[in-house]
Amino acid sequence: MRILRSAFVTALLLLLLPITLDCANTYNVGDRVPLFVNKIGPLHNPSETYEYYELPFCRPDQVIQKKESFGEVLGGDRLANALYDLRFAVNTTRSVVCPNKLTKGDVTKFRDAITNDFYYNMYYDDLPLWAYIGKVEDESWKTDNKAKIFLLFTHVHFDAFYNGNQVIEIHAFSEPSHMVDVTEDVDVEVEFTYSISWKRTSMPYENRMERYARASSLHIIHQSHWFSLANSIVIVILLTGLLTLLMLRHVKNDLRKWSIGDEDEEKEVGWKHIHEDVFRCPTNLPLFSALLGCGTQLLTMFCILFILSYLGVFQPYSRGSLSSYVFISYILTSAIAGYRSASFCSQYAETGRGKSLLFAGTLFLGPLLITSFILNLLAASFGVTAALPLGTICIIVLVYILVSVPLLALGGVFGHRYKSASPASPITKKFPREIPSLPWYRKTPAQMFLAGLLPFSAVALELHHFYATIWGYKLYSSPGILFLTFVVLILITAILSVGLTYFQLAVEDHEWQWRSVMRGGSTAIFMFCYCIYFYLHSNMTGLLQTAFFFGYNACICYTFFLVLGAVSFQASLLFVRRIYHAIKSE
Repeated sequence: MRILRSAFVTALLLLLLPITLDCANTYNVGDRVPLFVNKIGPLHNPSETYEYYELPFCRPDQVIQKKESFGEVLGGDRLANALYDLRFAVNTTRSVVCPNKLTKGDVTKFRDAITNDFYYNMYYDDLPLWAYIGKVEDESWKTDNKAKIFLLFTHVHFDAFYNGNQVIEIHAFSEPSHMVDVTEDVDVEVEFTYSISWKRTSMPYENRMERYARASSLHIIHQSHWFSLANSIVIVILLTGLLTLLMLRHVKNDLRKWSIGDEDEEKEVGWKHIHEDVFRCPTNLPLFSALLGCGTQLLTMFCILFILSYLGVFQPYSRGSLSSYVFISYILTSAIAGYRSASFCSQYAETGRGKSLLFAGTLFLGPLLITSFILNLLAASFGVTAALPLGTICIIVLVYILVSVPLLALGGVFGHRYKSASPASPITKKFPREIPSLPWYRKTPAQMFLAGLLPFSAVALELHHFYATIWGYKLYSSPGILFLTFVVLILITAILSVGLTYFQLAVEDHEWQWRSVMRGGSTAIFMFCYCIYFYLHSNMTGLLQTAFFFGYNACICYTFFLVLGAVSFQASLLFVRRIYHAIKSE
């Protein structure tokens, strides 16, 4: 009991942690507003970010790292103090940050950063701002040779807006009129400067984060979101109509023939002959139970995140909030995985429940941790901010052991005690009925292709926006449409699963459990193929970015495989129970 109490307190503290980031700060005229430098990196490689002072910018005598939240560390943020002195509502013109002499090595670093389109990121009163480090000018039109000139920006101008005693908005601009040539490997005298101008605005403090989503709220982008949703709904309607036609013209006729006992017509009803085999225990029961448990847990986690985002509890573009809530919701839904896994496993056997719980705890988390460990080592070797500190890793392991494991075990106890109903048809034969030889289009690969292609085509456009948000700099501003698209994906998967399961049973193929999972999860294969297409049409380069892109996208697609596989099986199970419950016993 003490362990569970400690686990609850830990989870509650983690849940409240990102909420404290949204508290409003007030200032008087002349007060120093905190500005923190964060990270730098190439524009086209979002995973390749370094600490700000990796480049020879003006730095304080003592660099003090800001104490970051758990979500900020997961997001790769590394905030530190800076020499910029931006006073509230006080205009400043050409204030010197520091005079600096760049050595040949410093010039090389800046030139390489400019070549790779490096930008820097800062936070002013928790408002993010970005600016480029420099630019490249092609001077080939002036000279015979095709020379390029590398120019370092030395002056930053800030435009800030305030309402009353609160900071509302800020922009940063690197002025082209203040640049230093860093083309040659020679020592350079540089004076970094800044200026800031303040303006009043009527925008309330509560809406100050909206401008970061404004770029994703353009009319053409909103049109594409609605077009994607309309396309998905049309596919759902068509599939629902086809399934209704199937139920009316085939299943009801089959049930009628079976109920009247017409021996001549009875032979036409193939699925009724295998009523003693369809509810047999699936092969590798512990693994199958764990898959259902993990899929149900992740589905619940997605629903919680969508609801919290829609209610405005957290904003996906707030620093560290999304990472925190993903981690917290996964930990707190561990009981659902334990319950579903143990409940299903206990229907068929009194033993094996512990093994199914072990699989449920590692089936998703195992591949994720292995992938994260390899990528973390790679990130540490490159010295990027995506590398998690040892302390953060210890916290993750501790929270999982103290919170997730007890919840998983507790869910397993309740799942075993309140297990689901027994199969609808008793199993009287020791050996299953032999499955007849099937044509290629009725086998698993062909059905997986069909069951994966249709759901993917319904969500492909919205999937592109999703990838552009994760691996680009777009902000997803339509969580409601994203949630509706996710619901449509679930519905299409369930409808296809029911129809394909019926066609499978109609040819007396009773091994439908694993196939229903594979059919539902096959959408994830198409999603990963689209990842490859997205990468090839992007400007991402380098071993680090490539490893992060495909490593974490593989984990995302694997997540959808588990979720859609569990949904597909549950829909097929309900359908199979319904039709076999309706037939008469011999």
